[in-house]
Amino acid sequence: MPTSLKVAAAEEVLRAISAGETLVFTNGCFDILHPGHVDYLERARSLGTHLAVGLNSDASVRRLKGPSRPVNDERSRALVLAGLACVDHVVIFDEDTPWELIRKLRPQILVKGGDWPVERIVGRELVQERGGQVLSLPVLPGYSTTNIVRRVLALHREEVSHD
Repeated sequence: MPTSLKVAAAEEVLRAISAGETLVFTNGCFDILHPGHVDYLERARSLGTHLAVGLNSDASVRRLKGPSRPVNDERSRALVLAGLACVDHVVIFDEDTPWELIRKLRPQILVKGGDWPVERIVGRELVQERGGQVLSLPVLPGYSTTNIVRRVLALHREEVSHD
């Protein structure tokens, strides 16, 4: 499937899933994709038949992370995610949380990274009340978009100070 076709609306995702298939859902900003993201997404995908990623819109990221974020715009972030073999669908959402998107998609499995305790995962109740699973998957240590941004800024300051 071409990458751009993986970036879809919730209704298109629902049409793509056949009866008896398992939808796994996760969400995030995925501003600068790093090995921790890829590892996490591959493990999430291994739990079901389809992996749908809810992607925070640019406006949503700014509200959550501040005016200097995202580094990459939503279209770029969506296309990079959609380019991963483990990601079947990307849906951009504008709200601060994916609650409404989870309500629409009705995934059987909801996952977040290990820094999110299950009881704090948005949409947990929606999935559990339908008999689905909610999991907090361990993250690869040492990877963080915030740390990457800090490192780039430090390197830039170092280069500027040498000029």
